[in-house]
Amino acid sequence: MKSVVRAESWPIRGGFRIARGARASADVVVLELHDGGSIGRGECVPYARYGESIESVSAEIEAACPKLRGTDAHAQLAAMPPGAARNAIDCALWELKAKRAGTEVWRLAGLDSPPRAVHSMRTISVDSTKNMKTAATKLARAPVIKVKVDGGADMERIEAVHQAAPDAALVVDANEAWSEQQLDAWLPQLTKHGVVVLEQPLAAREDAALDGLERAVPICADESFHDGSSFAQVLGRYDMVNIKLDKTGGLSEALHCTREAKRLGLQIMLGCMVSTSLSIEPALLLASEAKYIDLDGPLLLEHDRTGALHDRDAGLLRPSGSIWGAR
Repeated sequence: MKSVVRAESWPIRGGFRIARGARASADVVVLELHDGGSIGRGECVPYARYGESIESVSAEIEAACPKLRGTDAHAQLAAMPPGAARNAIDCALWELKAKRAGTEVWRLAGLDSPPRAVHSMRTISVDSTKNMKTAATKLARAPVIKVKVDGGADMERIEAVHQAAPDAALVVDANEAWSEQQLDAWLPQLTKHGVVVLEQPLAAREDAALDGLERAVPICADESFHDGSSFAQVLGRYDMVNIKLDKTGGLSEALHCTREAKRLGLQIMLGCMVSTSLSIEPALLLASEAKYIDLDGPLLLEHDRTGALHDRDAGLLRPSGSIWGAR
């Protein structure tokens, strides 16, 4: 089995900013596994918050692939830590296995039906209150809008977005930027501004502050939740988990996390990094299990991969077997 690893950069339309900073492009690592006439593909997004870079993830993939042998290659990934590198390998192995078998990934995964078209929530980056209100006006017809905040003038921003898009449900994502004092002050005000979920308000190391906290809206764990080992940390503190393949280390662990979250009574948000459709196609297999779908990464790009079928204006994600997952 031959592996081909390459880095790619995809321009983001208008840029993208969260509490940790801004970026102008989606920088991804793509893996191709070649075996005979079959090719399995995977894409991952290295994330500096978790100590990853394009260089480190590429090196990790290149070191791991030559060791994959036989039909239990997926099982061998268990020795790798969860994260971007394992995600790319896992997804490439799924597609390669499906092509060898002459079937689709969703069938191999034991799912009842193929992935369906779904609407993703739309994202408004951190910006001035005025600019965020303008962005919300353009997305006013979206059923759900994710509002990125950074611990600054956040209530003014949230109120402005709600005024511009009064019919949209708002998911406020602080990316660990709020203090405990801000959380205490702002949490009771959220519902009157159309907020239905608050995502990762505090730093992951400060999760204990959520113990016994009264809340009018569910609180979702993102940076505090990675893979199945994270459930012990989030239970009793969070009401929802954001499952991202780049955190779980691929589709295999994401399937496990989905089942376990449901068993434990936790709601599911299905999320992504800013990426192309090659990252999103595997995640779409989990969409039917999620209460909230946040897979608009490709919709933020200037352009997507050839063969993508998504509708940017409608926020509609349509699965494309030409990109990943089909026989």
